[in-house]
Parts: sequence; structure tokens; C-alpha cells
Amino acid sequence: MAILDGWRICPRCGAKLAHADGRVDCAACGFVMYANPAPTACALLVDDRGRLLLGRRAHEPYRGRWDIPGGFLEEHEHPLDCLRRELREETGLDVEPGEFVGAWMDRYGPGEDEPATLNLYWAARVTGGEAEAADDVSELRWFEPDELPGPEELAFRTVVDVLAAFRADALDVPADRPVVADG
Repeated sequence: MAILDGWRICPRCGAKLAHADGRVDCAACGFVMYANPAPTACALLVDDRGRLLLGRRAHEPYRGRWDIPGGFLEEHEHPLDCLRRELREETGLDVEPGEFVGAWMDRYGPGEDEPATLNLYWAARVTGGEAEAADDVSELRWFEPDELPGPEELAFRTVVDVLAAFRADALDVPADRPVVADG
């Protein structure tokens, strides 16, 4: 429940909050807030040569490490609209989402006390624009499936798992065989 750990006072009425069962409750005004993960939408963007686009993070957490382009949903934003917006902001590319790849849980940082994230991944294709690192990305690079960065170069624990799944699919590697190199 890391996201609510520091909550002591009700943001609506100022009364003391009670912590229980992954939420906070205010007995004075009835306010309730749940400790939900923050949702993200991300794209496995593959070019016509089968290479995958990764971006180097410009900010913490994991500054300087490679990440899959994407980001946090805004309130009332559909995940596919978020994916298109984030890819445009970070890469300068217009994309069209394709097949849903999967959902992975993670934390927004290295510690177990960091806020939880629910990370949604789609395959996507470029429909326009020019690739240029922007927003919170310092560099873009296309990687061959067998030349993806090792775990120590990647941001977030789930990126390792998602890239392993991508590489296994791209290279037709059996699922029980490790596919991300240790370095």
C-alpha cells in the first residue's frame, strides 16, 4: 500500500484517516481512497526489419537505462489513446496499436515501497512522423531481437520480462529457455 503510506489527514475535510485493507477511510466525511496501481500503456514498436525501438530514460527512476516507450494514463484516457500520445511525445512517431501483448505488474522504482504500476503492452507499427528522442527520453535506438540490452541496462523489472517474451517470439525460442542475456 505504498501509495497511501504517508496519508494521515483527509484531503476533503482534514480529519484523521484510518488505514485498513489497502485503503484509507475518513469517518468524518466518508472519503475513501484505495491503493490501486497506476496504469501505463506501452508499445513494442517493430520496424520492417524486425528491430525493436527502445528509449533511454532521461530522468529517474532508472535514468540512463533502456525502456520500452510508453507512459502513464491520464484520468479518463483510454489506454490506446495513451499509447498513441506517449509514443508521439517520446519518439515523434505516430503509431497504430496492434495485438495486445500482455499485462505486467511492477513498481515505479527499485524499492518495494515504490508505487505499484499496472503495465499494459501492445505491439504497434509506425504510421508517420520522424523518430526523435523527446520528452523524458534522451536517446532512441532500434535493436535486433538477438542484440537487446541485458538486464543491468534495462529500466524496471518488467522490461526484462517483456523483452524476454518479445525475443522468444521474434526468435522462436522455447519458452522454458532463458532469452535475455546476463550481460
